[in-house]
Amino acid sequence: MHSTRNDALAWVAGSDAPEKSALNLGFMALTDSASLIVAATQGFAQPYGLTLNLHRQASWASLRDRLLSGELDAAQSLYGQIYGIHLGLGGPATDMAILMGLCQNGQAINLSEPLRRAGVTSAEALAARVRQSGAKLTFAQTFPTGTHAMWLNYWLAAQGIHPLEDVNTVVVPPSQMVAHLQAGRIDGFCAGGPWGALAVDQGQGFTLATSQSIWAAHPEKVLGVTREFVERYPNTARALTMAVLEASRFIDQNLENRRSTAQLISGRDYVDAPLSTIEPRFLGQYEDGLGHAWLDAHPLSFFSEGQVSMPWLSDGIWFMTQFRRWGLLKEDPDYLGIARQIHQLDLYRQAAEALDIAVPSHPMRRSTLLDGSVWEGSDPAGYARSFAIHARSDTVAPIAL
Repeated sequence: MHSTRNDALAWVAGSDAPEKSALNLGFMALTDSASLIVAATQGFAQPYGLTLNLHRQASWASLRDRLLSGELDAAQSLYGQIYGIHLGLGGPATDMAILMGLCQNGQAINLSEPLRRAGVTSAEALAARVRQSGAKLTFAQTFPTGTHAMWLNYWLAAQGIHPLEDVNTVVVPPSQMVAHLQAGRIDGFCAGGPWGALAVDQGQGFTLATSQSIWAAHPEKVLGVTREFVERYPNTARALTMAVLEASRFIDQNLENRRSTAQLISGRDYVDAPLSTIEPRFLGQYEDGLGHAWLDAHPLSFFSEGQVSMPWLSDGIWFMTQFRRWGLLKEDPDYLGIARQIHQLDLYRQAAEALDIAVPSHPMRRSTLLDGSVWEGSDPAGYARSFAIHARSDTVAPIAL
Protein backbone atom coordinates (compact mmCIF):
# COMPACT_ATOMS: atom_id res chain seq x y z
CA MET A 1 0.00 0.00 0.00
CA HIS A 2 2.84 2.42 0.82
CA SER A 3 5.52 2.46 -1.84
CA THR A 4 7.84 4.80 0.07
CA ARG A 5 8.18 2.77 3.27
CA ASN A 6 11.82 1.78 2.68
CA ASP A 7 12.74 5.34 1.75
CA ALA A 8 11.09 6.57 4.93
CA LEU A 9 13.47 4.65 7.14
CA ALA A 10 16.24 7.00 6.06
CA TRP A 11 14.38 9.84 7.74
CA VAL A 12 14.10 8.09 11.10
CA ALA A 13 17.78 7.55 11.88
CA GLY A 14 20.73 9.85 12.36
CA SER A 15 20.63 13.60 11.82
CA ASP A 16 17.20 13.49 10.15
CA ALA A 17 15.49 11.81 13.09
CA PRO A 18 12.47 13.70 14.50
CA GLU A 19 13.46 15.81 17.50
CA LYS A 20 10.04 15.10 19.01
CA SER A 21 8.42 11.73 18.32
CA ALA A 22 4.98 11.98 19.97
CA LEU A 23 2.79 14.79 18.65
CA ASN A 24 -0.61 16.06 19.76
CA LEU A 25 -2.64 16.82 16.65
CA GLY A 26 -5.77 18.95 16.81
CA PHE A 27 -8.71 18.49 14.49
CA MET A 28 -12.37 19.45 14.19
CA ALA A 29 -15.39 17.19 13.60
CA LEU A 30 -15.30 17.81 9.87
CA THR A 31 -15.12 15.63 6.78
CA ASP A 32 -12.00 17.43 5.64
CA SER A 33 -10.03 16.36 8.72
CA ALA A 34 -9.70 13.00 6.93
CA SER A 35 -6.01 13.14 6.01
CA LEU A 36 -4.97 13.79 9.62
CA ILE A 37 -7.17 10.96 10.90
CA VAL A 38 -5.83 8.58 8.25
CA ALA A 39 -2.22 9.61 8.92
CA ALA A 40 -2.62 9.04 12.66
CA THR A 41 -4.55 5.77 12.59
CA GLN A 42 -3.56 3.88 9.43
CA GLY A 43 0.18 3.48 9.87
CA PHE A 44 1.44 6.47 7.91
CA ALA A 45 3.33 8.12 10.77
CA GLN A 46 5.33 5.26 12.29
CA PRO A 47 7.81 4.89 9.40
CA TYR A 48 8.86 8.48 10.08
CA GLY A 49 9.42 7.83 13.77
CA LEU A 50 6.23 9.61 14.80
CA THR A 51 3.24 8.82 16.98
CA LEU A 52 0.29 11.11 16.25
CA ASN A 53 -2.23 11.55 19.06
CA LEU A 54 -5.51 12.97 17.78
CA HIS A 55 -7.44 15.52 19.85
CA ARG A 56 -10.87 16.61 18.63
CA GLN A 57 -11.64 20.25 19.39
CA ALA A 58 -15.02 21.82 20.15
CA SER A 59 -14.46 25.08 18.25
CA TRP A 60 -11.90 26.83 16.09
CA ALA A 61 -11.27 29.28 18.95
CA SER A 62 -10.36 26.51 21.39
CA LEU A 63 -8.19 24.84 18.74
CA ARG A 64 -6.34 28.13 18.26
CA ASP A 65 -5.85 28.61 22.00
CA ARG A 66 -4.45 25.09 22.47
CA LEU A 67 -2.15 25.42 19.48
CA LEU A 68 -0.74 28.67 20.83
CA SER A 69 -0.35 27.32 24.38
CA GLY A 70 1.59 24.28 23.12
CA GLU A 71 -1.07 21.76 24.22
CA LEU A 72 -1.34 20.94 20.53
CA ASP A 73 1.80 20.59 18.43
CA ALA A 74 0.02 20.94 15.10
CA ALA A 75 -3.56 21.19 13.91
CA GLN A 76 -6.00 21.16 11.08
CA SER A 77 -6.47 24.91 10.65
CA LEU A 78 -8.50 27.33 8.59
CA TYR A 79 -6.29 29.07 6.03
CA GLY A 80 -7.40 32.53 7.10
CA GLN A 81 -7.20 31.60 10.77
CA ILE A 82 -3.42 31.08 10.56
CA TYR A 83 -3.05 34.43 8.83
CA GLY A 84 -5.32 36.16 11.35
CA ILE A 85 -3.25 34.86 14.28
CA HIS A 86 0.01 35.86 12.59
CA LEU A 87 -1.32 39.37 11.91
CA GLY A 88 -2.70 39.81 15.42
CA LEU A 89 -6.34 40.12 14.36
CA GLY A 90 -8.56 39.57 17.40
CA GLY A 91 -5.67 38.72 19.73
CA PRO A 92 -1.91 38.99 20.27
CA ALA A 93 0.15 38.39 17.15
CA THR A 94 2.02 35.08 17.14
CA ASP A 95 4.35 34.00 14.33
CA MET A 96 2.68 31.09 12.55
CA ALA A 97 3.60 28.55 9.89
CA ILE A 98 1.76 26.53 7.25
CA LEU A 99 3.38 23.18 6.44
CA MET A 100 1.02 22.14 3.62
CA GLY A 101 -2.51 22.41 2.29
CA LEU A 102 -4.89 19.74 3.59
CA CYS A 103 -7.84 20.10 1.22
CA GLN A 104 -9.67 22.10 -1.40
CA ASN A 105 -13.41 22.54 -2.02
CA GLY A 106 -16.22 20.81 -0.12
CA GLN A 107 -17.80 23.61 1.96
CA ALA A 108 -21.40 24.76 1.64
CA ILE A 109 -23.76 27.68 2.19
CA ASN A 110 -27.09 26.41 3.52
CA LEU A 111 -30.35 28.25 4.13
CA SER A 112 -33.13 27.33 6.55
CA GLU A 113 -36.33 25.40 5.98
CA PRO A 114 -38.51 28.49 6.72
CA LEU A 115 -36.71 30.36 3.92
CA ARG A 116 -37.31 27.42 1.57
CA ARG A 117 -41.01 27.46 2.43
CA ALA A 118 -41.05 31.21 1.75
CA GLY A 119 -39.66 30.59 -1.72
CA VAL A 120 -36.17 31.92 -1.00
CA THR A 121 -34.48 29.13 -2.95
CA SER A 122 -32.16 31.06 -5.26
CA ALA A 123 -29.53 33.78 -4.97
CA GLU A 124 -31.92 36.22 -6.67
CA ALA A 125 -34.72 35.42 -4.23
CA LEU A 126 -32.35 35.85 -1.31
CA ALA A 127 -31.20 39.26 -2.58
CA ALA A 128 -34.85 40.29 -2.98
CA ARG A 129 -35.65 39.11 0.55
CA VAL A 130 -32.70 41.08 1.96
CA ARG A 131 -33.86 44.24 0.15
CA GLN A 132 -37.26 44.04 1.84
CA SER A 133 -37.71 46.09 4.98
CA GLY A 134 -37.90 44.14 8.21
CA ALA A 135 -35.63 42.07 10.40
CA LYS A 136 -32.20 41.31 8.99
CA LEU A 137 -31.39 37.70 8.25
CA THR A 138 -28.71 36.13 10.44
CA PHE A 139 -25.98 33.97 8.94
CA ALA A 140 -23.42 31.89 10.81
CA GLN A 141 -19.80 31.22 9.90
CA THR A 142 -17.18 29.37 11.90
CA PHE A 143 -14.40 31.86 12.77
CA PRO A 144 -14.00 35.63 12.15
CA THR A 145 -10.88 35.38 9.97
CA GLY A 146 -11.60 31.86 8.72
CA THR A 147 -12.40 30.53 5.29
CA HIS A 148 -16.16 30.29 5.86
CA ALA A 149 -16.43 33.94 6.85
CA MET A 150 -14.60 34.85 3.63
CA TRP A 151 -16.68 32.51 1.39
CA LEU A 152 -19.91 33.81 2.92
CA ASN A 153 -18.83 37.45 2.53
CA TYR A 154 -17.61 36.90 -1.02
CA TRP A 155 -20.72 35.03 -2.12
CA LEU A 156 -23.16 37.51 -0.56
CA ALA A 157 -21.31 40.45 -2.12
CA ALA A 158 -21.40 38.75 -5.52
CA GLN A 159 -25.21 38.74 -5.19
CA GLY A 160 -25.24 42.46 -4.35
CA ILE A 161 -25.74 41.80 -0.62
CA HIS A 162 -23.38 43.71 1.70
CA PRO A 163 -22.25 41.16 4.32
CA LEU A 164 -21.42 43.82 6.92
CA GLU A 165 -24.51 46.00 6.45
CA ASP A 166 -27.40 44.04 4.94
CA VAL A 167 -27.30 40.92 7.16
CA ASN A 168 -26.17 39.93 10.64
CA THR A 169 -23.41 37.37 11.09
CA VAL A 170 -22.54 35.25 14.11
CA VAL A 171 -19.84 32.68 14.88
CA VAL A 172 -20.99 29.09 15.54
CA PRO A 173 -18.82 25.93 15.73
CA PRO A 174 -19.46 23.75 12.66
CA SER A 175 -20.98 20.80 14.52
CA GLN A 176 -23.58 23.11 16.10
CA MET A 177 -24.83 24.66 12.85
CA VAL A 178 -27.78 22.33 12.29
CA ALA A 179 -29.01 22.71 15.87
CA HIS A 180 -28.89 26.51 15.52
CA LEU A 181 -30.77 26.27 12.22
CA GLN A 182 -33.41 24.02 13.78
CA ALA A 183 -33.85 26.35 16.76
CA GLY A 184 -34.39 29.33 14.47
CA ARG A 185 -31.39 31.21 15.83
CA ILE A 186 -29.87 31.52 12.35
CA ASP A 187 -31.30 31.70 8.82
CA GLY A 188 -28.31 30.13 7.13
CA PHE A 189 -24.70 29.12 7.53
CA CYS A 190 -21.44 28.49 5.76
CA ALA A 191 -19.46 25.49 7.04
CA GLY A 192 -17.62 22.37 6.02
CA GLY A 193 -19.08 18.90 5.65
CA PRO A 194 -20.90 16.94 6.78
CA TRP A 195 -23.02 19.67 8.36
CA GLY A 196 -24.55 21.01 5.14
CA ALA A 197 -25.56 17.48 4.11
CA LEU A 198 -26.89 16.74 7.60
CA ALA A 199 -29.16 19.81 7.44
CA VAL A 200 -30.55 18.50 4.14
CA ASP A 201 -30.95 14.96 5.49
CA GLN A 202 -32.80 16.18 8.56
CA GLY A 203 -35.07 18.51 6.62
CA GLN A 204 -33.63 21.55 8.36
CA GLY A 205 -32.50 23.38 5.25
CA PHE A 206 -30.97 23.20 1.80
CA THR A 207 -27.66 23.90 0.11
CA LEU A 208 -27.88 27.08 -1.92
CA ALA A 209 -24.21 27.23 -2.97
CA THR A 210 -21.08 25.14 -2.68
CA SER A 211 -17.74 26.77 -1.98
CA GLN A 212 -16.35 25.30 -5.19
CA SER A 213 -19.02 27.22 -7.12
CA ILE A 214 -17.45 30.37 -5.64
CA TRP A 215 -13.89 29.30 -6.50
CA ALA A 216 -13.15 25.94 -8.08
CA ALA A 217 -10.16 24.28 -6.35
CA HIS A 218 -10.15 26.94 -3.63
CA PRO A 219 -7.79 26.71 -0.64
CA GLU A 220 -9.45 25.53 2.56
CA LYS A 221 -7.75 23.81 5.53
CA VAL A 222 -4.01 23.71 6.16
CA LEU A 223 -1.61 21.92 8.48
CA GLY A 224 -0.82 24.72 10.91
CA VAL A 225 1.90 25.07 13.54
CA THR A 226 3.61 27.95 15.30
CA ARG A 227 6.80 29.29 13.79
CA GLU A 228 8.50 28.32 17.06
CA PHE A 229 7.55 24.67 16.46
CA VAL A 230 9.22 24.64 13.03
CA GLU A 231 12.35 26.30 14.38
CA ARG A 232 12.65 23.94 17.38
CA TYR A 233 11.68 20.74 15.56
CA PRO A 234 12.48 21.07 11.83
CA ASN A 235 12.95 17.32 11.29
CA THR A 236 9.68 16.63 13.11
CA ALA A 237 7.86 19.21 10.97
CA ARG A 238 9.21 17.59 7.79
CA ALA A 239 8.37 14.06 8.99
CA LEU A 240 4.83 15.15 9.90
CA THR A 241 4.41 16.75 6.50
CA MET A 242 5.55 13.52 4.80
CA ALA A 243 3.16 11.36 6.84
CA VAL A 244 0.18 13.59 6.04
CA LEU A 245 1.21 13.87 2.38
CA GLU A 246 1.20 10.06 2.12
CA ALA A 247 -2.20 9.87 3.79
CA SER A 248 -3.58 12.56 1.47
CA ARG A 249 -2.29 10.73 -1.60
CA PHE A 250 -3.79 7.47 -0.30
CA ILE A 251 -7.27 8.97 0.13
CA ASP A 252 -7.33 10.43 -3.39
CA GLN A 253 -5.83 7.31 -4.99
CA ASN A 254 -9.14 5.64 -5.84
CA LEU A 255 -12.84 5.46 -5.00
CA GLU A 256 -12.41 2.48 -2.69
CA ASN A 257 -9.93 4.39 -0.53
CA ARG A 258 -12.39 7.26 -0.37
CA ARG A 259 -15.20 4.94 0.75
CA SER A 260 -13.08 3.32 3.45
CA THR A 261 -11.92 6.74 4.63
CA ALA A 262 -15.50 8.01 4.85
CA GLN A 263 -16.36 4.95 6.94
CA LEU A 264 -13.38 5.55 9.23
CA ILE A 265 -13.98 9.24 9.89
CA SER A 266 -17.72 8.79 10.52
CA GLY A 267 -16.77 7.04 13.79
CA ARG A 268 -17.64 8.34 17.21
CA ASP A 269 -14.10 9.54 18.00
CA TYR A 270 -13.81 11.59 14.83
CA VAL A 271 -16.64 13.31 12.93
CA ASP A 272 -19.34 11.36 14.79
CA ALA A 273 -21.99 11.73 12.09
CA PRO A 274 -24.02 9.27 9.99
CA LEU A 275 -22.06 7.80 7.09
CA SER A 276 -25.02 8.77 4.87
CA THR A 277 -24.17 12.45 5.48
CA ILE A 278 -20.44 12.02 4.88
CA GLU A 279 -19.92 9.57 2.04
CA PRO A 280 -22.00 11.02 -0.83
CA ARG A 281 -20.35 14.45 -0.87
CA PHE A 282 -17.01 12.79 -0.08
CA LEU A 283 -17.50 10.99 -3.40
CA GLY A 284 -18.74 14.18 -5.12
CA GLN A 285 -22.41 13.14 -5.10
CA TYR A 286 -24.54 16.14 -4.17
CA GLU A 287 -28.20 16.65 -3.35
CA ASP A 288 -29.22 20.17 -2.41
CA GLY A 289 -32.55 19.53 -0.69
CA LEU A 290 -34.43 21.29 -3.49
CA GLY A 291 -34.73 18.22 -5.70
CA HIS A 292 -31.46 18.68 -7.58
CA ALA A 293 -28.74 16.02 -7.62
CA TRP A 294 -25.41 16.16 -9.42
CA LEU A 295 -21.90 14.76 -9.56
CA ASP A 296 -19.72 17.73 -8.72
CA ALA A 297 -16.81 18.51 -11.02
CA HIS A 298 -14.80 19.93 -8.11
CA PRO A 299 -15.52 17.84 -5.00
CA LEU A 300 -13.57 17.82 -1.76
CA SER A 301 -9.99 16.99 -2.70
CA PHE A 302 -6.98 16.06 -0.58
CA PHE A 303 -4.11 15.61 -3.03
CA SER A 304 -4.75 16.01 -6.78
CA GLU A 305 -1.15 15.13 -7.70
CA GLY A 306 0.18 17.60 -5.16
CA GLN A 307 -1.88 20.59 -6.34
CA VAL A 308 -3.88 20.53 -3.09
CA SER A 309 -0.98 20.06 -0.70
CA MET A 310 1.22 22.73 -2.29
CA PRO A 311 1.22 25.77 0.05
CA TRP A 312 0.67 28.30 -2.73
CA LEU A 313 1.75 31.80 -1.73
CA SER A 314 -1.09 33.26 -3.80
CA ASP A 315 -3.65 31.34 -1.70
CA GLY A 316 -2.44 32.92 1.52
CA ILE A 317 -2.20 36.36 -0.05
CA TRP A 318 -5.82 36.10 -1.22
CA PHE A 319 -7.07 35.84 2.35
CA MET A 320 -5.16 38.99 3.27
CA THR A 321 -6.81 40.83 0.34
CA GLN A 322 -10.19 39.87 1.78
CA PHE A 323 -9.16 40.97 5.28
CA ARG A 324 -8.30 44.32 3.69
CA ARG A 325 -11.55 44.40 1.71
CA TRP A 326 -13.68 43.82 4.80
CA GLY A 327 -11.85 46.19 7.15
CA LEU A 328 -10.06 43.55 9.22
CA LEU A 329 -6.82 45.16 8.03
CA LYS A 330 -6.85 48.96 7.98
CA GLU A 331 -3.81 49.22 5.73
CA ASP A 332 -2.17 47.06 3.08
CA PRO A 333 0.28 44.63 4.70
CA ASP A 334 3.47 43.35 3.09
CA TYR A 335 1.40 40.76 1.25
CA LEU A 336 4.20 38.72 -0.33
CA GLY A 337 6.61 39.10 2.57
CA ILE A 338 4.11 37.81 5.11
CA ALA A 339 3.11 34.88 2.90
CA ARG A 340 6.79 33.94 2.53
CA GLN A 341 7.19 34.03 6.33
CA ILE A 342 4.20 31.76 6.94
CA HIS A 343 4.48 29.21 4.12
CA GLN A 344 7.27 26.72 4.74
CA LEU A 345 8.06 26.22 1.06
CA ASP A 346 11.57 24.78 1.49
CA LEU A 347 10.41 22.25 4.05
CA TYR A 348 7.42 21.29 1.90
CA ARG A 349 9.66 20.85 -1.13
CA GLN A 350 11.98 18.53 0.79
CA ALA A 351 9.05 16.41 2.00
CA ALA A 352 7.32 16.26 -1.39
CA GLU A 353 10.44 15.46 -3.40
CA ALA A 354 11.35 12.64 -1.00
CA LEU A 355 7.94 11.12 -1.85
CA ASP A 356 8.28 11.72 -5.61
CA ILE A 357 5.51 14.32 -5.52
CA ALA A 358 5.91 17.05 -8.11
CA VAL A 359 6.41 20.56 -6.72
CA PRO A 360 5.30 23.43 -8.97
CA SER A 361 8.19 25.67 -10.00
CA HIS A 362 6.23 28.85 -9.27
CA PRO A 363 4.42 29.38 -5.94
CA MET A 364 1.56 31.38 -7.48
CA ARG A 365 -1.49 30.04 -9.30
CA ARG A 366 -4.24 31.65 -11.37
CA SER A 367 -7.97 31.31 -10.67
CA THR A 368 -11.23 32.90 -11.80
CA LEU A 369 -13.90 33.34 -9.14
CA LEU A 370 -17.68 33.34 -9.58
CA ASP A 371 -17.96 37.11 -10.08
CA GLY A 372 -15.44 36.95 -12.92
CA SER A 373 -12.55 38.38 -10.93
CA VAL A 374 -9.20 36.82 -11.77
CA TRP A 375 -6.75 36.15 -8.97
CA GLU A 376 -3.11 35.33 -9.60
CA GLY A 377 -1.37 37.10 -6.75
CA SER A 378 0.61 39.80 -8.55
CA ASP A 379 -1.22 42.96 -7.40
CA PRO A 380 -2.90 42.20 -4.09
CA ALA A 381 -3.40 45.82 -3.05
CA GLY A 382 -5.10 46.62 -6.35
CA TYR A 383 -7.18 43.45 -6.17
CA ALA A 384 -8.35 44.26 -2.63
CA ARG A 385 -9.52 47.70 -3.85
CA SER A 386 -11.18 46.39 -7.01
CA PHE A 387 -14.48 45.29 -5.46
CA ALA A 388 -17.56 47.49 -5.58
CA ILE A 389 -18.82 46.09 -2.27
CA HIS A 390 -16.38 46.46 0.61
CA ALA A 391 -16.16 47.74 4.17
CA ARG A 392 -16.67 51.44 4.66
CA SER A 393 -13.72 53.12 6.32
CA ASP A 394 -15.79 53.69 9.48
CA THR A 395 -16.94 50.06 9.70
CA VAL A 396 -15.68 48.26 12.76
CA ALA A 397 -15.31 44.60 11.93
CA PRO A 398 -15.94 42.22 14.86
CA ILE A 399 -12.97 39.87 15.09
CA ALA A 400 -12.41 38.99 18.73
CA LEU A 401 -13.22 35.40 19.67
